[in-house]
Formats: sequence, structure tokens, C-alpha cells
Amino acid sequence: MTKIAYLTIDGTVYELPMFEGSEGERAIDITQLRSLSGCITYDPGFANTGSCRSAITFVDGEKGILRYRGYPIEQIAAQGSFIETAMLLIFGHLPSKEERSCFRELLGGQELLHEGLRHHFEGFPSKGDPMAILSAVINSLGCYHPELVDIENEEEFTMAAAKIISKVRTIAAWAYRKSKGLPFMYPNPALSYCRNFLHMMFSIPNRFHEPSPEAVRALSLFFILHADHEQNCSCSTVRMVGSTQASLFASVSAGICALWGRLHGGANAGVIRMLQRIRDGQMSIPTVIEKVKNREMRLMGFGHRIYKNYDPRAKILKQAAHELLEKMGRHDELLDIALNLAAAAMADDYFAERKLYPNVDFYSGLILRALNIPVNMFPVMFAIGRMPGWIAHWYEDHQNPTLRIHRPRQIYIGEPKRDYIPMEERGIIDG
Repeated sequence: MTKIAYLTIDGTVYELPMFEGSEGERAIDITQLRSLSGCITYDPGFANTGSCRSAITFVDGEKGILRYRGYPIEQIAAQGSFIETAMLLIFGHLPSKEERSCFRELLGGQELLHEGLRHHFEGFPSKGDPMAILSAVINSLGCYHPELVDIENEEEFTMAAAKIISKVRTIAAWAYRKSKGLPFMYPNPALSYCRNFLHMMFSIPNRFHEPSPEAVRALSLFFILHADHEQNCSCSTVRMVGSTQASLFASVSAGICALWGRLHGGANAGVIRMLQRIRDGQMSIPTVIEKVKNREMRLMGFGHRIYKNYDPRAKILKQAAHELLEKMGRHDELLDIALNLAAAAMADDYFAERKLYPNVDFYSGLILRALNIPVNMFPVMFAIGRMPGWIAHWYEDHQNPTLRIHRPRQIYIGEPKRDYIPMEERGIIDG
């Protein structure tokens, strides 16, 4: 039996149907509210608005739960690989040995860029932001693969997904090489996904980069933990752009632009800069705590729009950062500062009362730093990891026959109707 919510407006009672998700989340269906009552809801930032029904990722921020297709992130991080995680998100199930082998082979065959795209990089300045390059070149893929702009079947979708997931590594690595004035390194199909990326980043002609197994595993873990996070800003951007029937290439390119901001994909870079300021003596940990409490600055990497508990990804990356540095025989004073800062914040009632805990960004930058990834590449790394989630959400909408173009309403607060004043009466002579 359908449950009903009752809303009273100006003495009239309206019945609004309710429905429940598989994890007990309840929603009030307001799709007919405006036509029935003339009213719309007001929800800046859409914090209380469900924009879709999705079967991809579940997050319970109150309990600190994150699951991909029902599987706890802790189990995936401990036992899975990035490619397996990507296939789970995109195709909806854990791949068989044969499916995994076929998709890996497909990725290996799609890692090269069209030589015309290679020359795109010559048009960017050496100091150009790698996120700008990544977004532009990903969008340009549609020009080189026009047969995949209008996807009509699962085979075409699989090919488009494989092209993006494979080529995004090449594009990202070449954006980095461009900024360093280094020759581009072509991908090596004999290498695994993450090892191949590190090869293209750090090898030089006649001297290939040989990352340690620990480094490869840490990078895979970083990508796994960033692969999806339901309806965040960049994911919602991909779905909104995709609702216009824009191509997969254009939609994920828009997602990259949304991810670019320092409050989203740039947050982990902000954490590193904050820790460096503490290391360099520009601030102390007590000073940071007081400035945050006085609302004079943000404590980067703390708190989350969704999580009102400890971000499960942060727990995993905290341990991973320790293990990576230990196995590499390296010490990073920024990790010590981060741990001391986190301990000071967690011991202060201000943060506990507001449920401000470390999030994934607080430790992810330390992982990337240990892998010698420069700070300006941090958002790019985020985008590589998030690509499977974006693709999965785009396709979920693409398969929905009742999908409508996204078109939020607004509450207009400008001037009411008024008459236009001719230029002559305003003393303006159009020359």
C-alpha cells in the first residue's frame, strides 16, 4: 500500500505519494506539486532533494557507510582491483574471470590517442592547468570517434567506456609531461592499468620507471576509493548534461570541470598546502584550530556534506599512507603534522559537537605526494578515479526511457514588471 504525505497550503490539503529505497530511505514525490498547488520547493544546494533513483552507490553519512552495488567499500578496497571496481560500477556485477580478461584486453587496445589528438597538446601553454587540458581533450574524443557520439546499444557503450577509461590515463600523463617539457611516453600494453599510468608519468626514453608493488597498490587503492560517491556535484553535473542527450564524452568532460573546484576535486591539494604552511612555521596547529573555531578559515579535509561520522575512505587511506611510507622507507613530516592536527581537532568539543571528522581528502593527498604526484595533478588523479562512476551514472540515465531533461525551478526575487526607458530619455545618444 502506497504511503501518503499530506501537505497543507492555504487551507487545502494535498496528498503526495511516498516511496522507499532498498536501504530504507524515504522520499516524498513532489513531481505533481506545482501543477496541483502552484508551489515549488525551495532547497538551495539540493541537500534535501533526490534527483534520481539509482542502483549504483549507497552512502549513509550518519553511520559512515559506503557501498558500491551493495558491496562494502572496506571489502572492495582490501580485496579488489581498480578495473574490477570499474566493471562492477559500470556493468552492475562483479566480473567473471573471462569478462575481466576481455575488458582488460579492450582497455589495452584503446590506450593510444589518435595522432591528431596528440598534436592538440602543442596548442596548450606549458603552464596550462592539467584539468583544463584533460577536460578539453576528453571532450575532443567525440570528434575522433563520431560513431560513439550517439550510443544505441550496449556494445557501443562498452567501447566508449573502455576508450575513456583507458585514454584518460594517457591524456593525464601527457598533460603532466607537457608542463615539464618532457617527451611524451606512449603506453605499454604489457603493463597493468596503474603501472602503465606511472610509466607514462615518470619514464624517460631508454630508462623506464619501475614502480614498486606497494606504489602500484596504493595508486589502485586511491582510484578505488574515488571511483564513485553517488550524487555529488560532479556526478550530478554528468547526469544533468547527459539528460540533454549529450554524448558520454561531453558529459564526463563537464564532470571534470565541476570537479576542478577547490571545494570538490581540489580539496586534497588544499590539505597539502595547509599542512605545508604549518610545517613552514606560517601557522601552528593551535592557531589553525582557533582560526577554524572563529570562522576565519576552513579546516581543509575535515567535515563532509554527507558524512556526519568518520568517512570510511579516510580510515582506509590513513592506514595506507602509513604502510606505503613505511614500505618505501620514507618519512613524510606532513603525515606527522596531519596526524597531530587530526588528534587536536578530534579532542576539541567544537568539532565533535558539529560532527566534523577527517574525510577522504585529508589523507589522499599524502598518498599522492608519496607517489611523487605534483599538487597541481591532484584533481586530475581524482578525475581518473571517478571516471567509472560518472560513466555508470550516465548510462543508468541513458537506459531510462522516461528521463526528462533536468530543469530546476527558481524563486524570482528581481524587479516586477516595469516599462523600458528609451536611451534618449536617459541622455544616451547611440553613435
